[in-house]
Amino acid sequence: MGVLDLNGKSILITGGTGSFGKMFTKLIFERFPQVKRLVIYSRDEQKHFQMSQEYPASEFPAIRFFVGDVRDRKRLFRAFEGIDIVIHAAAMKHVHIAEYNPMECVKTNILGAENVIDAALASNVKSVVALSTDKAAAPINLYGATKLASDKLFVAANNIKGKREIRFSVVRYGNVMGSNGSVMPFFLKKKEEGVLPITDTRMTRFNISLEDGVEMVFNAIANAWGGEIFVPKIPSYKITDVAMAIAPEAKQEIVGIRPGEKLHEEMITVSDSFNTWDLGKYYAILPTQPVFDVEKYVAAFNATKAPEGFSYNSGDNTDWETVESLRSLIKEHVDANFEV
Repeated sequence: MGVLDLNGKSILITGGTGSFGKMFTKLIFERFPQVKRLVIYSRDEQKHFQMSQEYPASEFPAIRFFVGDVRDRKRLFRAFEGIDIVIHAAAMKHVHIAEYNPMECVKTNILGAENVIDAALASNVKSVVALSTDKAAAPINLYGATKLASDKLFVAANNIKGKREIRFSVVRYGNVMGSNGSVMPFFLKKKEEGVLPITDTRMTRFNISLEDGVEMVFNAIANAWGGEIFVPKIPSYKITDVAMAIAPEAKQEIVGIRPGEKLHEEMITVSDSFNTWDLGKYYAILPTQPVFDVEKYVAAFNATKAPEGFSYNSGDNTDWETVESLRSLIKEHVDANFEV
């Protein structure tokens, strides 16, 4: 296992003003105070302004704020100059908005991914880690389909790197606790109304904190050989348990499943099982044509092969959050003032 030291490194994160980017920035400065440069790349001018108030240049001389879109190749090529590590977190991710504006989603999530890859290959970047989603596994909506295409692009980028010392890898996880648009903040707002809308009482989701999401990226930077899709071993929750944890007295109103939504999150499909290895804390879906020796990889990580027919699904999970554990997590990760 590699030891991660980002002191002295120049790092760029696309979509850096989002929930993930802010947690990534927080942990970088806490753990690697001698980081050479941290470039926050995002198209949202207002979020740049707000984040720059939290991280003033006088206190954080390493930080840089670049207004830019991953669709803009020229801007990306300029931004990547002198960068060692790239985290690709920029995406158009709201399922229903993507369905209504399909080509906008394709331009950002697929063509944007290609631009990131091309810019990284044209500069001296050493590691690229792209964020994926459970919706990329057996996708049923456009967002998931574009992220699957993006994952394929990043995995295949290792085949065209030539003699460059660069590794492209992917991290895939599901619902992030407390992130923009997620269910917990939504239910906390709805709590005062006394009615919580439930799409389906059978619905389940995987649960991961923003901090654990960042830990996965750190793991990929330190340990990726190139082409892996890393998947965390994390607990599931029932949507009805989240409702009970937040507002036990509230009425649960069934509103029906939304277009493009699944009952359960899936991160590894049965078809993926043939290339999936258990690394202990994480699973790794290896490329069908890896650029490395799989036997050496297995030995290095003491990996075990996933059984044929294996799948990783929030409905079939063996590890579950309870109403009580959810309350503790909400207080810790979502709302410090939360009380039932």
